[in-house]
Parts: sequence; C-alpha cells; structure tokens
Amino acid sequence: MTIQDFDIQVATGQHVEYAQQICDEMAESAKARGTGIARRSPEYVADKMLEGKAVIALYKDGTWAGFCYIETWSHGDFVANSGLIVNPEFRKVGLAKAIKERIFELSRTKYPNAKIFGLTTGLAVMKINSDLGYEPVTYSELTQDENFWQGCKSCVNYDILMSKNRKNCMCTAMLFDPAEKQKGYEEKMKKITHKATLLERIENALKKIGQDH
Repeated sequence: MTIQDFDIQVATGQHVEYAQQICDEMAESAKARGTGIARRSPEYVADKMLEGKAVIALYKDGTWAGFCYIETWSHGDFVANSGLIVNPEFRKVGLAKAIKERIFELSRTKYPNAKIFGLTTGLAVMKINSDLGYEPVTYSELTQDENFWQGCKSCVNYDILMSKNRKNCMCTAMLFDPAEKQKGYEEKMKKITHKATLLERIENALKKIGQDH
C-alpha cells in the first residue's frame, strides 16, 4: 500500500455518508491518546463538506481513509485546519501529511490573507506543520474569538487552559502568517539582489584593472 492508492480531494455532498464514521473515529482517537479534541457532530462535518471546506481521502476501493476541515475565526482573519483524522487501517503510509498538505493548499486558495493556525499535542502533526511553514507561537498570537475557545470545552485539559487564563495549555500553538512569509521572501530577494550587484561591481573593477594593465 502506498500513497498513490488514495484519492485525496475536496469533499462534496457526495461524501456526506462518511460523516458519522469520521466523527466516531475522531472520538475514538482522542480517547486512545488520552487527549482532548473539540467534539463535532456528523451534521457539522457534513456542512463542511457541503461548503467545500473539507478534504477527504478515499482508498482505491472507496473505503474512507482520512479527513480534515477548515474553520474560520475573527471574520476570516484566522483559519484553522481542524479534525485531522486517518482511518486506523491506513496509518503509516504518509496519509496524514498528504491530507494536511491538501487542506493547507485549499486554505491558502480560499483565504489567501488569513493566518493559519493549529493547536496540537501530536509530534507528527507538529513536524508536518513545520514543513508547511508554521512557526511555534504563544497563545496570545492566536485568534481571540470566543467561539474558538468555547470549542476547547470538551477537551480533558480545559480546566488547565482556564486556570492559566488561556495563555498556555498542553497543546503547542503553531501559526502560518502569510504577511510574515512574504516579508521574509522579500528580504531574501533583496539580499540575493545585493549580492548579485556586489559581484557585478567586483567583476567590473577586475575588468578595469585588466584594461589598465
């Protein structure tokens, strides 16, 4: 079994039948890890599919293999790629990474100026996020939208979060800021241009020395 055996696509209304299975697996996975996850109903997951704000992975025989969806906060200024889940039958083939890359691409297309963030306790997810350009940040850099933090209520660590005034918890906060990435890119290009100009000046000076001799 390889990643080529899976079809990773933007979910639509034809995938609504998988909503219950996805929710059940999310709950089982959270229980197995002993960590919290904001519970979602099958109706909520189905709505994400109908809105074109989710990515689903299907095995070549049509079996559901993985899922992730987009949530928006603070009037679209912040986006979260939430609910990443892989069917236990299809783990260890790089599916989580492929789904994450696809949902990230979808988020950038739908919300090009939004900051994309995530809260996770999973080292594998942190590694994937880091590869996509996310940076670890403090909770103060995340959305302060009350609805987002309400979603943490079903997490087993919610009391810890509240006792620390939402400044930190068991999850690591990570953020992709397109404005910062653009600034970094522009600075890099300036350095490259500066180096090129410097080299050109050196070459011209050497040519002049050669001509003088």
